[in-house]
Amino acid sequence: MRTHTCRAVIFDMDGTLLDTIEDIADSMNEALSRMGYAGHPVNAYLAFVGEGIEVLAERSLPASERTAPTVAEAVRIMREVYAERWAVKSRPYAGVGDLLDGLSSRNIPMSILSNKLDGFTRAMAASLLAGWTFTEVRGLVPGGPRKPDPAGALACARLMGVDPDACILVGDSGVDMETAVRAGMAGFGALWGYQDRERLLAGGARVLMEDPRELLGYLEGKAVRRRARARRENRRQ
Repeated sequence: MRTHTCRAVIFDMDGTLLDTIEDIADSMNEALSRMGYAGHPVNAYLAFVGEGIEVLAERSLPASERTAPTVAEAVRIMREVYAERWAVKSRPYAGVGDLLDGLSSRNIPMSILSNKLDGFTRAMAASLLAGWTFTEVRGLVPGGPRKPDPAGALACARLMGVDPDACILVGDSGVDMETAVRAGMAGFGALWGYQDRERLLAGGARVLMEDPRELLGYLEGKAVRRRARARRENRRQ
């Protein structure tokens, strides 16, 4: 892996920290059913998510029905259904707890930046990630910028008290990686999430990881290199 000075980490939520796709799919399919439309297999939603609920609803509707009023109605019903079932199947990915523990023990500040609605983002972090402290948990608010706009990532960096180039942004989508590039951060792609390596690389991923704990190995590898460099410098003195 390429070296990077990491003083803070910003995480995407869905597909990165939490596996939420089944609850999203079940909720959107229920909304579609109430509107008289057919639903989709769970795997189809892997291509629908990542850019906010309006985009999710639009992509889920039949192409001929994607009018503004119909999308708005789908969003309204989806929000209503999802509010009742967002925690039915959603859980942290294997290895996420170890990663968050490792970052916490190293005193590396962490934040969450999601294109999920802010209320859901905060509720899910408080419930499903309650064992860890995040400097900022930020979702999508009305009129606010959504990723890949870098404003949210830059705000998280400011709140954590670090420069953008000292941040790693971990996400599972090309949108996340583009956000990192536009914010001047290192984008680490989560291959355990919803999008494939081609989309992550196209978005500008600097590093691809198969397992959340690989980030700790990356940081430890850097620590080993720093210690080796210090020993070399001491021998020269």
